[in-house]
Amino acid sequence: MREPFSEFFGVMILILFGDGSVAQVVLGRGDKGDWGNINWGWALGVMIGVYCSGISGAHLNPAVTLTNCIFRQFPWRKFPIYLTAQILGAMVGSLIVYGNYKSAIDVFEGGAGIRTVGLETSTAGIFCTYSAPFLTKGGQFSDEFVGSAILVFCLYALLDDGNIGAGNLTPLGLFFVVYGIGACFGSNTGYAINPARDLGPRLMSYAVGYGADVWTAGDYYFWVPVVAPFMGCVFGGLLYDVFIYTGQSPINCPYMGLGKFIKCINGHRSNLGSAV
Repeated sequence: MREPFSEFFGVMILILFGDGSVAQVVLGRGDKGDWGNINWGWALGVMIGVYCSGISGAHLNPAVTLTNCIFRQFPWRKFPIYLTAQILGAMVGSLIVYGNYKSAIDVFEGGAGIRTVGLETSTAGIFCTYSAPFLTKGGQFSDEFVGSAILVFCLYALLDDGNIGAGNLTPLGLFFVVYGIGACFGSNTGYAINPARDLGPRLMSYAVGYGADVWTAGDYYFWVPVVAPFMGCVFGGLLYDVFIYTGQSPINCPYMGLGKFIKCINGHRSNLGSAV
């Protein structure tokens, strides 16, 4: 159970720093920070979360876990366990931030128990992402897809000893990657680039009283930061392995691993035939 708990606490730390930084900026009405502070908070959350969860590989992101299953031989049987731990960690981390800032949220929203989405006095955006109103659904998806692809492409570069590699400085490298994504690609959708980071706090905010608007806002935007990061991260991993990586990967097998896959399928069919 060490690995699931490692992922749980790593994501919890990520959310504590990330959502905490957003809370200070929003509730401080600009007097206690700005967009730069939010980028610092998320980048620090990723870096420290990685340091806290090294025994599990410090995925902290279901889309990264899926990409590692596809390209880095991470066991598929662990995927649902990691996914569950990551979402629960995000829920608990956001709940702690909510409890810490509850009084300030009451004042900002205009009264105890008032919880809204999409207004000037709304605080739902502290916990999960909401798209800029001018974006089409394609624009929303594209923004999350691109940010997620950049994340994994750079992550794989940092971990690649056949390239320059970052070794023990990988968490610091990730700090700059996440800060850069936020500074350069963050304003359209809030750069979730992590299904657990968005879905966990969204579930939490729904549970504490923000209502169905957390799902319907932005023309049902909620599914975009869940689906797009999975696709973007896999695409980023694919790009890195096709053009740069020389280590063990399906891409570097004959016919990009398709031969091995077909052989596995045929073997499975043979076993079924023998059983019959």
